[in-house]
Amino acid sequence: MYNIVMQQVNNFSEVHEVLAGFVPPARSMRAKYSLERMLKLMDELGNPQESFKTIHVAGTSGKTSTCYYIAALLGATGKKIGVTVSPHIDEVNERLQINLTPLSEQEFCQELNEFLKILNRLSVKPTYFELLIAFAYWQFAKQKVDYAVIEVGLGGLLDGTNVINRADKVCVITDIGLDHTSVLGNTVEKIAAQKAGIIQSKNQVIMNAQDPEIMTVIKQRQGEKQASLIIVETDEAITQNDMPWFQHRNWQLAYAVYKYVSNRDGLEDLDTNQINKAMKTYIPARMEIVNKNGQTIIMDGAHNPQKVGALVRSLQSKFPNQKMQVVMGLLSDKEVKGVLEQLKPVTKSLYATYFDAEQDMPRSAIQPAEIAEAAKALGIEALEIKEPEKAFKESLKTNDSVLVVGSFFLLNHIRPILKRDNLLV
Repeated sequence: MYNIVMQQVNNFSEVHEVLAGFVPPARSMRAKYSLERMLKLMDELGNPQESFKTIHVAGTSGKTSTCYYIAALLGATGKKIGVTVSPHIDEVNERLQINLTPLSEQEFCQELNEFLKILNRLSVKPTYFELLIAFAYWQFAKQKVDYAVIEVGLGGLLDGTNVINRADKVCVITDIGLDHTSVLGNTVEKIAAQKAGIIQSKNQVIMNAQDPEIMTVIKQRQGEKQASLIIVETDEAITQNDMPWFQHRNWQLAYAVYKYVSNRDGLEDLDTNQINKAMKTYIPARMEIVNKNGQTIIMDGAHNPQKVGALVRSLQSKFPNQKMQVVMGLLSDKEVKGVLEQLKPVTKSLYATYFDAEQDMPRSAIQPAEIAEAAKALGIEALEIKEPEKAFKESLKTNDSVLVVGSFFLLNHIRPILKRDNLLV
């Protein structure tokens, strides 16, 4: 038994104060990367995660977008859908959504107070991420959702979300690439093995066609678990023209998931209008475009060469022959040179900046001087401005379009500025 919180939380500010007490100490992630604590916690909670049907989404790129699209399609059939994604962009309640609507501040605080009282009676103290996942599972069970769409936090095999043992779980694998190599491994095969770890006995696996070395690893896990596999071949011709290029694969993967679940469970067929509406689902910070006094601002959390390359291809399609002012900050485990090489074709000037990352676990950002040095070595004009708000305001002094990119944690600093101007949803 341990004391979690002595007073009730009444607003998001107080929620953040409480959650800060669950951020694990800054040690090697590999050393503490385990499911042992989460399994015990869920057992003591009565395993609420086993009380609803689940779509479990792992991968390197496109997880959140795919989750949103799946939830929109399943929700259009009239079913009640729970969604949890991470990290959150604007506020922590994004991690607990019903039918793609986050719980209100009042309801989130009320439900969290009840959950913390229960947690206080248990023997397990979870981490920040584990607490929020357990809270989401508990809340989805309480709200009696028909389906829960769950985004993996890191990897899959040992991720805190991976405590669902229902045979009818649908496992979705988005595009896999090199990321979090210090924890997941330094080859795509090792990373694929971690992602494939969400596949449990008799599950259905649905994924995009990917490189042979990735497919081999997924198929091996599929065979070991006697799971079934559907491979989706992307056809850009059936996707709306105004959808960003990098979302085509995410959308068609999500649509394949919907079709499978709909056929399996006898769900209502969707008409063209319903499908088109789902295709236009609002996904924050994924090539999100706003106009501020006639100036175009694009925000995206792309943070590795694979994601940034896909973003740049989409930008070149929508804004041909246009170079932008780029505000960028990266976490310390990211590949600076590879990201900059991808960004160079659309970069006029780069504003290298810094941010604090306070969600889930302690993480540090790369110093602006290191980013600027790498940029200049590639022939990119670069400025160092440590405060992200100041870097953003400096970029706006030009008449160019502005791209804010590199980390969702960076966007945590920029988006409040645009919200104050009522430019965001």
